[in-house]
Amino acid sequence: MSEVLVLVDHVDGTVRKPTLELLTLARQLGEPSAVFIGSADQANAAAERLKAYGAEKVYAVDDAQTKGYLVAPKAEVLAQLAEKTSPAAIFIVSGYEGKEIAGRLAIKLGSGLITDAVDLAVDGGAPVFTQSVFAGNYTVTSKVKQGTPIATFKPNSAAPEEAAGAGTVEPFAATISDSAKKAQIVASQPRKATGRPELTEAAIVVSGGRGTGGNFEPIEGLADALGAAVGASRAAVDSGWMPHTFQVGQTGKTVSPQLYVANGISGAIQHRAGMQTSKTIVAVNKDEEAPIFELVDFGVVGDLHTVLPAATEEINKRKG
Repeated sequence: MSEVLVLVDHVDGTVRKPTLELLTLARQLGEPSAVFIGSADQANAAAERLKAYGAEKVYAVDDAQTKGYLVAPKAEVLAQLAEKTSPAAIFIVSGYEGKEIAGRLAIKLGSGLITDAVDLAVDGGAPVFTQSVFAGNYTVTSKVKQGTPIATFKPNSAAPEEAAGAGTVEPFAATISDSAKKAQIVASQPRKATGRPELTEAAIVVSGGRGTGGNFEPIEGLADALGAAVGASRAAVDSGWMPHTFQVGQTGKTVSPQLYVANGISGAIQHRAGMQTSKTIVAVNKDEEAPIFELVDFGVVGDLHTVLPAATEEINKRKG
């Protein structure tokens, strides 16, 4: 059975949930092999978690030559590993960095590229991808016709399922060209922890817009009751009520959670592009003619400052 390479998305060695989703999807096509770029100690520790989700091999790539640079060195690592293993496909988490790595890799391998995939099927041994395209307005099925199929998957495209894998750690030494080191990171600042799930990975997202009037307490209260991430519309971000890192939309982050709760958000196309692939959508808005109601599974016409505290109280009561 052919290998399927999965680039591990991790923070200081801690494997993030979207990687486990990719390993689950990869098992439909072949034997998942994780590609871990980091220190040897981190790779060995991560291998225990990766093999629990079916990783047969963990290619450990020392990050001494990739650390401090942008994405070009990582694309070279994957290209050299692909030449060695001839994989059935290469899967990467869809995000700003992941999509750039995938694009560079596709050029190096002369392969077709699928971005923002949300599902996978196998037809005659070849992968068939379901894609969200044109700002999430259409869903299409696509195949790669040339080279090694390369695909980036949106977080929450699959439920991670455990499966025993060997998890054999194999060091892999890549040769990074000088050209790949032309863009260097000169400073970085860790993001402050909020105690809530990462926005793009969360199973539930509670967002607020112009209708909050700048008061996000009801949004945060409901999010904490549901164990959800907090999001914001562009209007809320442009007004300075929330940082840009919370923005959901075409010029912000794209999310695809199991449940998306939009509060005080009119539903402009800019925002819809970032969340309309959510599995279930709920909206709370005072304007019964707000465009967001065209998209939702459940809608509440009412003031979020009244509705959300009541919902939060009831949720906490039932949890207790």
